[in-house]
Amino acid sequence: MFKFGWWSTGRDLDALKLFDAVYNACHSGEIPGKFSYCFISRERGEFPESDTLIKRVEECKIPLILFSARNFLPDLRKTDRQEWRNRFHHQVLERLKGHEAHAVVLAGYMWVVSPEVCSAFPIINLHPAAPDGPAGTWQEVIWQLLEQRSESTGVMMHLVTPELDKGPPVSYCTFSIRGEKWTPLWNEFEKELEKAGSIQELQKKYGEDLPLFSEIRKEGVKRELPLIVQTLRAMASGKFSIKNGKLFGADGKELLGPWDLTEEIDKGLSA
Repeated sequence: MFKFGWWSTGRDLDALKLFDAVYNACHSGEIPGKFSYCFISRERGEFPESDTLIKRVEECKIPLILFSARNFLPDLRKTDRQEWRNRFHHQVLERLKGHEAHAVVLAGYMWVVSPEVCSAFPIINLHPAAPDGPAGTWQEVIWQLLEQRSESTGVMMHLVTPELDKGPPVSYCTFSIRGEKWTPLWNEFEKELEKAGSIQELQKKYGEDLPLFSEIRKEGVKRELPLIVQTLRAMASGKFSIKNGKLFGADGKELLGPWDLTEEIDKGLSA
């Protein structure tokens, strides 16, 4: 059976939503696989949000590994972040011995992983853009989409590498941000941009409250949980696998690009 590790910091309720969505998909058989373990980079009592996730994982009887990043060599973290990162994640790997996992999902894990971790097993993470889209946080991605007058965007899962957000895409879905419902929002954006004089000034004025910005974010968020679930479903079903940083199909041949899950996710959203 396909087994995967789950890494989280448990920073907010979204971390619980991510866990529940995947756990329920495994429990229902939608994902023909199971959690091998859940690693949370906090201890009990450190934050209420992570305590809620810890309790939920225990209720689901999934092996739980707790190890606080915040409390691990805090002085070293301030003076030499890379050395701290290497030492912390070496300790994480020690604690994971005996827990087999074909892949690891970073689900709200707030620490950059070390090169040792990247070479230990395939790790996938969510990025709020299409494979050829902008880099950065979801806020930075959307402002770049607006500045570039983009026609479409998407969400992807990518392979985690030592270089932040530079790993190759594994799976993705896309959606249009043009057409009937979008035209009035783009027209309003252009008017407000003309008044503001620049994207930077528009950003200062509206932040995340600009209607076009908000709508793009809403459409992206709707697809994040389904993309994680469908990616794990495809991997657990043997449709593709990750070996040595490359994707391979069910026939064992290397894939030329990431797995497009747009059709499956659109069907799920329309249903």
